[in-house]
Order: sequence, then C-alpha cells, then structure tokens
Amino acid sequence: MTIALLFPGQGTQRIGMGKDLFTGFPDLTELAEDILGYSLRRLCLEDPDGVLGHTRFTQPAVYTVNALAHRRRLLDGAARADVLLGHSLGEYNALEAAGVFDFPTGLRLVAERARLMDATPGGMVAVSGIDTDRLEATLRLIGSPSVHVAALNTHRQAVLAGPKEALAQAVPRLRDAGARAVTPLRVSGPFHTPHMSPAAEEFAATLMAVRLWHEPAAPVLANHTAQPHGIPRIVTDLTRQIDHPVLWAPSVERVLDEDPDTTFVEIGGGTTLLSLVRQIRGRRLTARP
Repeated sequence: MTIALLFPGQGTQRIGMGKDLFTGFPDLTELAEDILGYSLRRLCLEDPDGVLGHTRFTQPAVYTVNALAHRRRLLDGAARADVLLGHSLGEYNALEAAGVFDFPTGLRLVAERARLMDATPGGMVAVSGIDTDRLEATLRLIGSPSVHVAALNTHRQAVLAGPKEALAQAVPRLRDAGARAVTPLRVSGPFHTPHMSPAAEEFAATLMAVRLWHEPAAPVLANHTAQPHGIPRIVTDLTRQIDHPVLWAPSVERVLDEDPDTTFVEIGGGTTLLSLVRQIRGRRLTARP
C-alpha cells in the first residue's frame, strides 16, 4: 500500500496552531525563533500584533508547524511516506521531510521566500464548479491580462490571482460562466503568476547559495512540473514555483496512476488537501468505462 503525505500551505494559518507541538519540540521551536528573531509561539498562539495573516509571518509559521506535526506523526509510530506532496509553501515541508535539506535550511529559505513574495500586492480567489477549459475560455473573454491561473486544484476548482481590482471585476463574469463559488483566499499577493517573476528571479540567488541538496528519501512531486524532484533541477523548479501555477491535480493524478489505492495523509490535522484528493478520485471513478 502506498502512503502519500500531503503538506498544506499558506491559508491554513489560524490562531492557536501548534499549541500541542511547541511544548513537545522545545529545541526545534527555540531554533526556529532564533532564526526568525521573534517569538513564534506568541505569534501562533496569540498573534497580539495581528500579523499572522501577513505573508512574511505566515509562511515561516506554517512551515514550522507542519514540520513539527510531521515529527509528531513519526514519533507516534506512523509509517514513513512512499511519496510526498506539498501545496505551494507545503512543498518545502515535503522536501524537508524527505531529507533534501534540514529544518533550519528550509526555514531560512521559506523566510526569504516570504519576504520577497510579500513585496507584490494583490490577491487570489478560488473558483469552484467550472472546468478548466471553460475557465480559461472565460478569462480570454474577460480580456484581463493581469488575471492568471495560479493553481489547478481539481478538474472543477482552480485558483486565480492578480491585482485585487482586476479580480473583483472578473468575479461576476466568472459566475455568469457557471462558477458555483468564487472565494477570496487569505493571502496578500498574486502568487504563482508572472506578477511574482521579480521575486522569483531574486529568490534564485538564495537557492543557488545552498551548499548541499540531498537526494530525497522518497519521491517529492514538484508543484511546477507534477514530476518527481531531481537535484539537478531543484533550483530551477523551486524558482519557477513562485511565478508558475501549482499543478496540484496533475500531481495527485500521477500518484493515483501509480497506485489507485494510495492512502493519503494530510499533515497538521486539516482536511483541505484531502478534500481535493476526494474530488480528484471521485472524477476518476465516474470516468471509468
């Protein structure tokens, strides 16, 4: 039986996250706070300054809580993963869990990634109930060059990103085209689109400064390609992940092509990614001849 671990990304942050993990892993928590220069525990448990939802704080917090949750899972005796997937930021947790880099290296990368991505204002919306072909046709009709597909989550759910004004203008047209729901996401920028290309170019230098990348202990699927990460391409794929769409549905499809009976486990106790997997799996079942 194949076990696939799923690591969520930005948008899953909430006050109180990590409450049962920080006390269980005090050394790693202290290391994270030394690297970041602020109290991660106070941020996650209290958010007294109201910044947990700001990208430069959100991404390091989610990365750390995901990493601790994965360690808790292993300490509880759970089986190790056969394949790992992470959605956007979660890709860094998948790579860390597979041993491609250690926890502090990953946190430093995430903190710099967050700083750069936070510099471009904009927003993202999840569009449900409309298939990819119709969505792309609708975007062509809208004719807004600043709105882009940022993630393909299922055959009938995608994420769009761009300037907030352009997204707001697109919403009624998307609903007219059959979208069941258009939901703003809790992010502050147009991630995974060409708007982020300056951030991606600058981040490439940070990635190239990493001295050692280890081969993953189990396959980690890249958001940018839906293919297993390989060390020769890892800098390129993590750079392009910032300004290219997250190919989540194709990644899950690849896992199911290998083993239709794969067991998926979402790290952190959430169900957002598992819900996407159920939809992808359900479509495969209904599509059988």
